[in-house]
Amino acid sequence: MGRGPRYRVPLRRRREGKTNYYKRFKLVISGKPRLVVRRTNEYYWVQVIEARIEGDRILAAAHSRELAKHYGWLGDYNNTSAAYLTGLLAGYRALLAGVEEAVLDIGLQAPVRGSRVFAALKGALDAGLRVPHSEEILPDVERIRGEHVAEWARKLAEEDPEKYNRLFSRYLSRGLRPEDLPGHFDEVAARIKTDYEEKLKRVVREV
Repeated sequence: MGRGPRYRVPLRRRREGKTNYYKRFKLVISGKPRLVVRRTNEYYWVQVIEARIEGDRILAAAHSRELAKHYGWLGDYNNTSAAYLTGLLAGYRALLAGVEEAVLDIGLQAPVRGSRVFAALKGALDAGLRVPHSEEILPDVERIRGEHVAEWARKLAEEDPEKYNRLFSRYLSRGLRPEDLPGHFDEVAARIKTDYEEKLKRVVREV
């Protein structure tokens, strides 16, 4: 409802709580592509986007569903490990698209130190994409590999097998014991790196 003759109705996406236009403006005027990290209840999206007058242009993108389809991932699609792997995949694709540097755009997500959104950033960094950041915000390697999940699963399997089977039913239905998550993560990360480092080498040779 208007509050005076100078009142301006906020833009629709601002009213809906979907876009902070002040932050978006600061990111756009940097002149660099944005590493956009978004999550749903089940998945992670990581995109490298260039702002243009006619609208945003996606230069590279990765979705956590691709981890299972192309690289044999058996874990969840929205946990810390999946966020890292999706960021790794997007980072490599950005390099293939000729993008070497970007600025992080996490939208309206809270910038919590060590959170999944920064695991996605860590993945893009490890791919070789340059993104300004502070090292202290990144999750440690143990958490990214899912060692905390594996440790809890081992303890739960001994103390309450019924709860173990219930809580990790999706892992088990896919053929992955949660205790084996760190090793499985390493295997999938290695597949992605091997795949894209070969592609990057071919691009360099062609140039």
